[in-house]
Amino acid sequence: MNIVILGCGRVGARLATILGRSHRVTIIDWNAGAFDRLGPDFAGDTVVGNGIDVEVLRSVATGDADLFLALTDGDNRNLFAAQVAKRLGARRIIARVYDAERSGIFSQMGFTAISPTVNSARRLFNMVVGQREAQ
Repeated sequence: MNIVILGCGRVGARLATILGRSHRVTIIDWNAGAFDRLGPDFAGDTVVGNGIDVEVLRSVATGDADLFLALTDGDNRNLFAAQVAKRLGARRIIARVYDAERSGIFSQMGFTAISPTVNSARRLFNMVVGQREAQ
């Protein structure tokens, strides 16, 4: 599978390292120092660039990507990059969205939205309710 990841933070770097073991992975970040987070066994490609720049996304063949992951710390940046990736032809798009309200908007636009905020609240709620029920 051909995968393009935007954002080499902790999540992006870990995912790139793991997926790179069995897939072709290209990871983009505007900060070259972010690539230091990649594991020593990372076998993919790194690109320094602005992930909302159409030319940067074209240069890494986003249009041929089976999966595009927008994992920066900015919801607006992830939304914009996801839209560009879709227009370029990426087959599947997943975006991290911190704002719970925006998560629904991403989904309505045809992207899979992963919200750490929503997921964490749900998990904590289940832990609290589960613990109370067990007592």
